[in-house]
Amino acid sequence: MAGQKFNILPDISAEDRDLRFRPVENSAPDTLTSGQIAHFNEQGYIAPVPIFDNAEITELRAYFDDLLTRTLAAGGNSYSISSAHLEHGRVHDILSDSRIVAAVKDLIGEDVIGWGSHFFCKMPGDGKAVAWHQDASYWPLTPSRTVTVWLAIDDADPENACMRFLAGSHHHGHLTWRESTPEEHNVLNQTVENAEQYGMPVDDCLRAGEVSIHSDLLLHGSNSNASDRRRCGLTLRYAPAYVHAAQGWNAKGVLLSGRDPDAHWGNPPRPAQD
Repeated sequence: MAGQKFNILPDISAEDRDLRFRPVENSAPDTLTSGQIAHFNEQGYIAPVPIFDNAEITELRAYFDDLLTRTLAAGGNSYSISSAHLEHGRVHDILSDSRIVAAVKDLIGEDVIGWGSHFFCKMPGDGKAVAWHQDASYWPLTPSRTVTVWLAIDDADPENACMRFLAGSHHHGHLTWRESTPEEHNVLNQTVENAEQYGMPVDDCLRAGEVSIHSDLLLHGSNSNASDRRRCGLTLRYAPAYVHAAQGWNAKGVLLSGRDPDAHWGNPPRPAQD
């Protein structure tokens, strides 16, 4: 299944990376507002941004339900559908959706690479949390200019463990983290200790079909889902074409807008299989 080709937790300790936040400079955005860009620069995120209408997200949810059923039957779990745009044409279509790409262009420029797609599906009462972390810690990319678009497949709110941001924490640079312990039931493997000293906790409440967009240096996480409602989101990762990917990660980057002047990214075609 998707996710086997690229390890989401590589050893990148030897990689020389530029992990600094640089504010967006765009005085004439096409899709986002100047206020939204100012909020991204100051707080590290934008939310909510409506993308898919009710009919569209209902159809996408049905697609995901089928994909999840197939994944579970093949021995995977609700978190293991990763790099899905490399195997599933429908996920490639979401990654390349013109409405999403237009918003991303306002933040990172005309030359846009879509390189990541990972479903994070918290089943009712699954007991797993996502500790405070920074996305940039996990990726062999430099400089740290990736933005994550988090698409709500289901409604997400505090009851079913919506994502949470520490607003403004991206201004503190790359932070020290420790390995999580099995007792923490962390979906990922990193924890930033005493993280709330770096920003104000904000719930990323989204209606199905809406997205949020956040910086790869923004601290974020989520509680465990103790409700009787599922909480599924699809994370979509975008970077400017000038970002360099080590350890073969450039193979999964799709050119979605503009040019890739160095022909660094693999630009794989849309998979035939949905």
